[in-house]
Amino acid sequence: MSKTDVSGLSQLGQAVELPVNPDTAVLEKVPSNHAGTDFVVRFTAPEFTSLCPMTGQPDFAHIVIDYVPDGWLVESKSLKLYLHSFRNHGAFHEDCTIDIAKRLVDLLQPKWLRIGAYWYPRGGIPIDVFWQTGEAPKGVWLPDQGVQPYRGRG
Repeated sequence: MSKTDVSGLSQLGQAVELPVNPDTAVLEKVPSNHAGTDFVVRFTAPEFTSLCPMTGQPDFAHIVIDYVPDGWLVESKSLKLYLHSFRNHGAFHEDCTIDIAKRLVDLLQPKWLRIGAYWYPRGGIPIDVFWQTGEAPKGVWLPDQGVQPYRGRG
């Protein structure tokens, strides 16, 4: 078993201020010790929060990110801080979701990535956003994201 190289990380194991917005948040990566092996990494953020850019009211989502690494893994503390940086950031559901996905793709250059953002309704309509880079690599085990569609009272 090989040890992960963490020498380039600036946040893990350190006291770090919360980033004030997604643009100032630092996302970090570590090399995968299993390059050449296709596997799925899943991150779930069940209590994601951002602000409506028009009203300033909070919007909440359950976000599931799946990716197949191609040499790099996102460092989880930096991802948590990055996702937290949206708490006081005004952006529409679609923009938050796609910005997160594109930032991860830019950082990691994964073989494949998908994001499912299941937004809780405010104003009566849930706005769920789904995106992926393309087809998942053949042969990877890709479980369902496990989030039930919003049913309201029906």
